[in-house]
Parts: sequence; C-alpha cells; structure tokens
Amino acid sequence: MNLYDITVTDMKQNPVSLSDYKGKVLLIVNTATGCGFTPQYEGLEALYGKYKDQGFEILDFPCNQFGNQAPGSEEEIHEFCQLTYNVSFPQFAKIEVNGANESPLYTYLKSCQSGVLGSKIKWNFTKFLVDENGTVLKRYAPTDKPEKIEKDIAALL
Repeated sequence: MNLYDITVTDMKQNPVSLSDYKGKVLLIVNTATGCGFTPQYEGLEALYGKYKDQGFEILDFPCNQFGNQAPGSEEEIHEFCQLTYNVSFPQFAKIEVNGANESPLYTYLKSCQSGVLGSKIKWNFTKFLVDENGTVLKRYAPTDKPEKIEKDIAALL
C-alpha cells in the first residue's frame, strides 16, 4: 500500500483519491477550530498562498478526538476557517487519527513515521510532510509552527 492508494472524504462527503495529488508536495494536518493551536491556520494559509503555484498542497483534516475541539459540522468548520483565516486550501471531512475508527490515511502516515514522536497522534495540528512521490518525509509536532516548516517545503519545490 502507498499514499496514493488511499481514498478520503471531502467536506461534502464525496470520495477523493489521494492519487489526485501525485506529483505535489503535501502537508497533511489534523486540525481543530477550538484549539490553542488554531491560529496556525493563518501560517498554513500563508504557506499555501506562497507555494501553491509551485506544486504544494495542504490537506486539512478536522479531528474532534482531542478535547472535543472540532465541534460542529464540516460546513460550520469550513465557514469558520474561511471567515476567520481566509483558508483556501482543501479541507476534508472530520476524521479520527487514533483508535479503532482511525482513518486509513493516518494509519499509513503513522506507520511511515512511527519512530518520530511516537506512533500515536498526541494532539491537533500534527503535520506530515510528503514529497512529490508520496514518500512521508517528516512529522512535525503540534507546537511546530508553519513558519518553522517553510524551509523544508521550499527545499522540496
């Protein structure tokens, strides 16, 4: 199995094959709208605006597993992100990143980076950097701000 074999669900409940992102550098993030790290949306959008025309995508997966910090529907989450942070990168349906109901995407991401920060996702805004070939290169902690990741993204583009 590889990243491009995985299908996820968009905010409108439509299936999306990650093979649609072949050839792109990806930053995959589990997010929440009521988290202390929520202001990172601003930095994520700045990165997206700067690099999207160079083959960079951010894939945003809201997750309500940590302190119930992503309440509301996908539509409410999307509206909040657009109005508050002017988010324009792809946002997907809510997922679970740990446990029996975890998304196959996160099972895969964690298996590729299990030695880094432990395998379990500890909180929202954990980020995974994926190269244009679908190789998971690096995992970043929730405390790693988007600005800190920029040099790694730029090096891949």
